[in-house]
Amino acid sequence: MSEHLPARVTTPLLTLITQQSLDEDYALVARRREERGESVASRRDAPAHRVAALAGAAIGLLVATAAVQTAQDSDETQASRTELVQRVMDRRDTVTALQDSILRLRDKVARRDRRLSAVTASVVTEQSRVRRLEVSTGYLAVSGPGVKITVTDGPGPDDEVRSSELRPLVNGLWEAGAEAISINGQRLTTLTSIVNSGEVIRVNQQAISTPYVVSAIGDRRTLQANLLESQGGQSFATAVSAFGFGFEMSDAERLALPEAARTPLRHASALVADDSGGHQIDPAQEDAP
Repeated sequence: MSEHLPARVTTPLLTLITQQSLDEDYALVARRREERGESVASRRDAPAHRVAALAGAAIGLLVATAAVQTAQDSDETQASRTELVQRVMDRRDTVTALQDSILRLRDKVARRDRRLSAVTASVVTEQSRVRRLEVSTGYLAVSGPGVKITVTDGPGPDDEVRSSELRPLVNGLWEAGAEAISINGQRLTTLTSIVNSGEVIRVNQQAISTPYVVSAIGDRRTLQANLLESQGGQSFATAVSAFGFGFEMSDAERLALPEAARTPLRHASALVADDSGGHQIDPAQEDAP
């Protein structure tokens, strides 16, 4: 049935539109040429050839332009990729260097921590040692359990307690295990002197008077018994019996002993030779008249 249909009906729409457009263009060009007196038959086919040539040239130009653009884009893409890879490699090297630096710093910190721990332990040990020395030498106030001894003069005018009786008592307490001792509030140290100055007893160069209260910190379970068994305790007990001193000793749950006064230590001065006579003089007396 399609054989009896006109070509206008069976021709595809796009082809039909294109043909009509070309025919109308050709007709318009032909009319203009007739008006100018030009031959239509001789040049009728020329526009079609020129159009085809121009179309081919345009297509070739487009293809060439696309090829050039594609090549340029490819080069730029490759350059960008190469630059990106180089950046990644640089960053990777930087990260590796930073990781190595972190490891070195961690090792250094670990060594410093170990050194700090050792120094801290040493400081704690030395502080404990200093505290023990301060307690034993009397330069630290202390408190604790112990015994309290009170001694008073005898009944006769010549039965007064003297330093020669107090010293054996103190020595006996040290022998018995006392950790700290004071007499009438005067803390005893390795430099303490217990002497008579006329009729007055002086401890640490400070005058004290009866009653003489001796406080000793130590183990209450053994301190009294050990004192009575010590040589100093027995010597003091003999003096108590001979002169009739008042004597009282009792345990104390808590005694508070003050720190000893800081006494400047004496020291020796170096001597230098005198060039004139070869004698040695004390540098501190060089300017003396």
